[in-house]
Amino acid sequence: MPVQQFAPMTKDFPTFDCDAHVTEPAWIWERAKDWLTKEELEALKTTMWFDAETKQLIVNGHAGAGLGSQRIGGTAGLVNVLTSAGPGLKHDIQRALNVRNLDPTTALTKDQANYIDHKGSYEPTARLRDMDVQGIDQVMIIPTDIDTYPWLQNAVGAKAMCKAYNEWAYDYCQADPNRLFFAAMLPMQDPGFATQELYRVAAKGCRVALVRPIDAMGNYPIQPKYEPLWTAMEETGVVYGMHPFPAFGTLKPPGYTEQYSGAELISRTVYSSGLPHFFLTNVQNFQAEAALWVTLTLMSGFFDKHPKIRAAVFEASSTWLSFLLDECDKMYKLYRNERQMPRLKRLPSETFFEHCVTGFEGDEAPPSRLPEFYGNILAWSSDVYHHDGDDAWRALETMRKCELPESYQTKFLGQNARTMYRIETPKKFIRDRVTEIERPDWWPTEEEVQRSLEPEAGIVRRYGEGVRANGHAVNGHAVNGHDREGARA
Repeated sequence: MPVQQFAPMTKDFPTFDCDAHVTEPAWIWERAKDWLTKEELEALKTTMWFDAETKQLIVNGHAGAGLGSQRIGGTAGLVNVLTSAGPGLKHDIQRALNVRNLDPTTALTKDQANYIDHKGSYEPTARLRDMDVQGIDQVMIIPTDIDTYPWLQNAVGAKAMCKAYNEWAYDYCQADPNRLFFAAMLPMQDPGFATQELYRVAAKGCRVALVRPIDAMGNYPIQPKYEPLWTAMEETGVVYGMHPFPAFGTLKPPGYTEQYSGAELISRTVYSSGLPHFFLTNVQNFQAEAALWVTLTLMSGFFDKHPKIRAAVFEASSTWLSFLLDECDKMYKLYRNERQMPRLKRLPSETFFEHCVTGFEGDEAPPSRLPEFYGNILAWSSDVYHHDGDDAWRALETMRKCELPESYQTKFLGQNARTMYRIETPKKFIRDRVTEIERPDWWPTEEEVQRSLEPEAGIVRRYGEGVRANGHAVNGHAVNGHDREGARA
């Protein structure tokens, strides 16, 4: 069997992954009756329900909704972007497997697709094994279908779905409560329901409650009707988790079709321009949503009004933050005498530094070059098991290349997150990197990986078109070593 090898590495501190994902499995709905009242269960069935017979998520009466979190076990010819980034499955290897799938003669079989469908995204024991390899000592799990929740039209059904998910996530974390922690979903469709659910999950030890930057039915969370929820966050100490998402908005009900989040405007620009790949929107949409939320909360005096709230900005990188806070400070100084709102008590940057942390990913180098700015506000996230996820060792490699002192590595990779969440530092943690993983015979070789990284390797053309493959001219005969007659048009 081939062996995938990694350079030896060690670390002398425990890591905390502040933003990694689970995929909501079908058995959340199968077990819903154990967690919900009769009224809640009936509302859930008509609001957001996984139909076991057709294997479709039905939302607000629309079949096939959501991002496909429930597709588990692998699908022939497909790399599941929601569950692929497990131990050692680096981005280059994913690329090689995706290139294979362009040709039916080399596409992944069902068994092969199942192998890279990482079970840790829905089974905790498997996740703990993966974490040992990935150098992740503790993790905060976040759902994948978070974009679907805001458009649930029945408030009771939304309450039921959040409760069902939160109970499953809590149960998942009981496999090792010292390593696994869950971020709760809140039914923002009804502020009263959201407040009730916050108190309920806080009693279970939940540390984070998730609220999207533009949430239920297009509401921005700083609207006055949510004041009871923010008061409850101050009382419980639960962290306000602001998590953006691509915001496809495909489930919008009538009356909201012309209301867009920042990410949706970016998506519409990409689609109307004729660009073929929706992932191109990810270059900006997460950052756009986060930047809007940061600006709104800081400039509106949200944290002056709720001085005990702590907030975490998830999955938006962090390099943009230094520029944005500088702009907020500049606008505050320039227009503070013209404000029609109550004067802010301090500079927006000072408010952010006191109340917030921001996530960053392991291949993001700029924060490591500005440790004085990011010192107490940076918290690493793997984004595992989503396709762009990576492990703690990658983050360490980036930081060490930037010659970041270990004292900052310790803070960025765990200490800042644990301080925010009020979680104790574990006494036992992973020190040494696993340097070898046995792989099946079909695993991509280094030569195949390098070939797949060439731009032409990922381009499918009609038969007969001139194309270059692996640096050589090809005239309609073979691409990547395979007969073009068998490739997909």
